[in-house]
Amino acid sequence: MHPFRKREDRPFLIHRTEKRGINGRDQNETGSQPYFRRDSKTFHKHLGNNKLVKIGTIELPEFPLLLAPMEDVSDPPFRYVCKQQGADLMYTEFISSEGLIRDALKSRRKLDVFEYERPIGVQIFGGDMEAMVEAAKIAEAVHPDLIDINYGCPVKAVACRGAGAALLQDIPKMVKMTEAIVKAVSLPVTVKTRLGWDEFSLNIEDTAERLQDAGIQALTIHGRTRKQMYKGSADWTLIGRVKANPRMHIPVFGNGDLDSPEKVRQMRDRYGVDGVMIGRASIGYPWIFREIREYLSTGLSASAPDISHRVEVCKIHFQKSLEWKGDRTGIFEMRRHYANYFKGMDHFKEFRMRLVTADTPESVYEILEEVLRKYQEAFA
Repeated sequence: MHPFRKREDRPFLIHRTEKRGINGRDQNETGSQPYFRRDSKTFHKHLGNNKLVKIGTIELPEFPLLLAPMEDVSDPPFRYVCKQQGADLMYTEFISSEGLIRDALKSRRKLDVFEYERPIGVQIFGGDMEAMVEAAKIAEAVHPDLIDINYGCPVKAVACRGAGAALLQDIPKMVKMTEAIVKAVSLPVTVKTRLGWDEFSLNIEDTAERLQDAGIQALTIHGRTRKQMYKGSADWTLIGRVKANPRMHIPVFGNGDLDSPEKVRQMRDRYGVDGVMIGRASIGYPWIFREIREYLSTGLSASAPDISHRVEVCKIHFQKSLEWKGDRTGIFEMRRHYANYFKGMDHFKEFRMRLVTADTPESVYEILEEVLRKYQEAFA
């Protein structure tokens, strides 16, 4: 039996009856369809964690594992499978402040959060201070656990509008905006940012202190500059310096190039961060959270998920996608995930092509069952 599916460690069933609030729909649009939720407190107690990390009044286990907010990835269906595999704190996709105050459907829909996701943060971005303050208030109304401000997105469409990483060129404005948001909401406010705009403005050490003084409750730092985008290697040296600063008393989380449990332990031991945020390594591989926790707890490397577990989790992800988005959109947007779920499997190209062209839920499920049978037989 797979090490992550021990009989005594399986999730229990609950029936969700809570309301979304923002769109006036039941969270469980399928009526009596049960949702799975793991008792995370019991899980971490089993691993021996007893030193809590606190973000305001939010209590997280020792060395929490955070799921990064990723555009077109970190939606509720994806967050669901990551939560099942051990993510301790998750965030929505980043949401445009301008979109929220204009009541844009796409932005508003990103505010859908669910009880089983808690603790959950809503991340907002923008370059206009008044719009950001108003967006934070709108986000607070759907009752997340925290508000996160994105000062790190490097993409041109965001930064060239004065948002995301663009604020790294105007730290006084960043600090003033942060102060205004902290004062406007009652929830904890956190920030995700980068080392600086480029190699000539590596100002994160000073920026971290100023953001803390502005009232944020936690800080996540990606170990690259805006100029680097996602190229080259993440430099954790400055992240370690921020954490080692005796003036810093809020949690400091590291992010960047964390693609294995061994790498996570190395960064933890070398730089002393309070936890880590996992991004791209989780796409199509939500098991990374459980593998990291297992390795940190026991020092042993877990075996990779076999084909039955890959298909099982992929099907759950697909099911949640249909429930949240409807059949047409759910089928279409799930297509970006198949290659990642079955990455490294020999001769999978034919199945991938069929999956990304299938246009009914039934055909997708049939193909996934065929994948399961073929690869089980191949390794029997």
